[in-house]
Amino acid sequence: MRINKLRAFGTTMMIAASMVSFTSVQSKADDGKLTIYTYESFVAEWGPGPQVEAAFEAQCSCDLEFVSAADGVALLNRLRLEGGNSRADIVLGLDTNLTAEATADGFFAEHGLTLESTNVPGGWDDRYFLPFDYGYFAVIYDSEKIAEPPTSMSEFLAGDETQKIAIQDPRTSTPGLGLMLWIKEVYGDDWEVALGDLSARTLTVTPGWSEAYGLFTNGEVPMVLSYTTSPAYHMLVEETDRYKAANFTEGHYMQIEVAGITQNGADNPLASAFMSFMVSPVFQSIIPRTNWMLPVADTGEELDAAFLAAVPDKALLFSPETVAENRKNWVDEWLEVMSR
Repeated sequence: MRINKLRAFGTTMMIAASMVSFTSVQSKADDGKLTIYTYESFVAEWGPGPQVEAAFEAQCSCDLEFVSAADGVALLNRLRLEGGNSRADIVLGLDTNLTAEATADGFFAEHGLTLESTNVPGGWDDRYFLPFDYGYFAVIYDSEKIAEPPTSMSEFLAGDETQKIAIQDPRTSTPGLGLMLWIKEVYGDDWEVALGDLSARTLTVTPGWSEAYGLFTNGEVPMVLSYTTSPAYHMLVEETDRYKAANFTEGHYMQIEVAGITQNGADNPLASAFMSFMVSPVFQSIIPRTNWMLPVADTGEELDAAFLAAVPDKALLFSPETVAENRKNWVDEWLEVMSR
C-alpha cells in the first residue's frame, strides 16, 4: 500500500550464484550513478525508497537516484514520451498488466539473472522483469461509517449510492487499471451495467493511489480502492482496526509489481547489481512495513500475521498478453460509461 503511507506481502525467490556481485561491479562503477524511475509513493519519506537508497549505496559506493512519476501506468507513459532519450537505467513499479506492452515497445533489456525458485503465486518466468512485491486489490472501508460492508463485487456495486468511494484512473494508475480489470474479469462482456453502478458510487477518480487514499484517511470518503494489506498499516503503526478490507466472494484481482533494466541501463553494471539486491533479504525486509505489500523473497524474518490474514481465497489475474491486446479498448469503454 502507500498511505500517504501503504503497500505489502510475501513470496520466496533466490537468485543463483552466477549473478553479478556487488564487489565485482564496484570496480567497474567507481563514482557511478544508477537512475531508477519509480512511482511517487515508493520514494516518499515513509515509503521504501529512502531505506532502499541508503542500503544499496552502502554496498555499491555509488549514487542511486530515484525519479518519480504519479503511478505505475504513468511510468510507462513517460518512457513512451521520452523514447530513446530516457535516462532511466531501471524502471521499478510497473506490474504484470503492463509488462507485455513494455516488452513489445522495446524499452527493456533481458536481465540475465537465473531464478532458482520463486513462490510468487502462479510462478515466475520472465526474461525482462523481476518481481519485487505483490498484493491484492480491495475496497477498504471505514468501519465507523459503514457498519455492514459488502461481501461481493455485485453487492458493492449495487449498494447505497450515498456511501461513495475514491478510485484511481486506469490511464495513469496501476490500482485504477487493476480495478478496471477486476470488474472485467468478474463480468466479462456484460460489464457495462457494472461500470454504470461503479460510476454512481464514485466520489472522485484520482491520477494515483496517494491522492485517493489521502481523501479516505482525511474522512472525505468512507471507501477507497487500495489493497487487502492496507489495514495492516493502520493496525501495526496506528494501532487501530478501524479500517478494513471488504472480502469479495468473486475473488480479488492480484497485482505483481516488477522492475526491469532499460536498454539505456544495459551497459551499467550497477543495474544488474541492483536487480540482485532487489530480491535479497535486505531489500525484501524493507517492503512489508513501508510499501505495505507482500514480499517476493526471503526477508530474513517472520512476516507479521496482519499481512497473511489479508490473503483472499481466490486470486484473479489476466495474462500480460491479454491485457496488452485489450487495454486500450477496455479503457475506452470504461471512460465512455464512467463519463455519462
